Amino acid sequence: MLFDYLTLKIIWWVFVGVLLIGFALMGGFDLGIGTLLPFVARTDSQRRVMINAIGPTWEGNQVWLITAGGALFAAWPLVYAAAFSGFYWAMLLVLFALFFRPIGFKYRSLIEDTRWRNAWDWGLFVGGFVPALVFGVAFGNLLQGVPFNYGEFERLSYTGSFWGLLNPFALLAGIVSVTMLIMHGAVFLQIRTASEINARAKKAVRIFGIGFMVAFALAGIWQAFGIDYYQIVSMPDPGTAFSPLAKKVEVAAGGLMQNYARCGYTILAPILAFAGGILAILLSGANRPGAAFVCSGAALAGVILTAGFAMFPFVIPSSTDPNSSLTVYDAVSSHRTLNLMFMAVVIFLPIVLAYTSWVYRVMRGKVTEEKIKKETHTAY
Repeated sequence: MLFDYLTLKIIWWVFVGVLLIGFALMGGFDLGIGTLLPFVARTDSQRRVMINAIGPTWEGNQVWLITAGGALFAAWPLVYAAAFSGFYWAMLLVLFALFFRPIGFKYRSLIEDTRWRNAWDWGLFVGGFVPALVFGVAFGNLLQGVPFNYGEFERLSYTGSFWGLLNPFALLAGIVSVTMLIMHGAVFLQIRTASEINARAKKAVRIFGIGFMVAFALAGIWQAFGIDYYQIVSMPDPGTAFSPLAKKVEVAAGGLMQNYARCGYTILAPILAFAGGILAILLSGANRPGAAFVCSGAALAGVILTAGFAMFPFVIPSSTDPNSSLTVYDAVSSHRTLNLMFMAVVIFLPIVLAYTSWVYRVMRGKVTEEKIKKETHTAY
């Protein structure tokens, strides 16, 4: 074995976080541009410019989401089961919204009909806005606790409803997600476009960047003073395998701030989110979208790390029965499985990153209306 069991549990908590950040960085700007599509572009050719700005790479970006789901299933099977039970209808909503993306990209420009193309433009909007909102709502619920428990024979039961997920704090978290991804997408759009679309994208960065930071600040205040969270009172040796019910968990006031008080370096996560957002706005306004994109990516990473640090070691806390909460210590696969997966990640992740970097290097450059008109039969 490469590592002891406890070390691997922590490593896979980091790996899953990296995959979520990877999807936010790579797939996030796709969702943001899709959300902006009906509003930033004024003409059909301008909308085609926006679509082709992400056209060559959007399919590859979705691999991050698929990989995160696969890693969740293999590394945290109990989390996978609880998440897809508790968020079943929300996941279906995301899936149905994502259906619009491949169909919209492929078929929108095949028929020169205004109503046909406008319909697909709004379909692409739904395919960008709905997933961004639902992902944020899901995180908002994780920060409060999900209504599930393990009953007799340790059989998982979910006691909530779809509408219960749409509570005020979760909706605020959804707004954080939507605004930060639109900001990220607008910065990428500024990199890839020119003239009118570039100017409108710059304006969108400013508007949604400010909205993101305001929503994130409000969520942070609410998280610190308005949400009771969970703490482990006792549990078996974390370096061993044990049932989720073998530990004792209590609800504590201000529990989401415990890790920040215990480990001072974790405060760097929210600082990164705010600093990245501010710098993204300033650099975008100074016509330096490349640097702004790096900063908006740092803001996204800061938001996800802020939530992750606040929740650790919990992955899905239970609001129905705190003792049923799932943590990085008791929701994982076997020692051998985590080791084999770790070796696969070490081998294949650098290959994926190298190939992704090469693709973006090849596809770099501006997409203009003149280029779309010249390549009208081959472009999206």
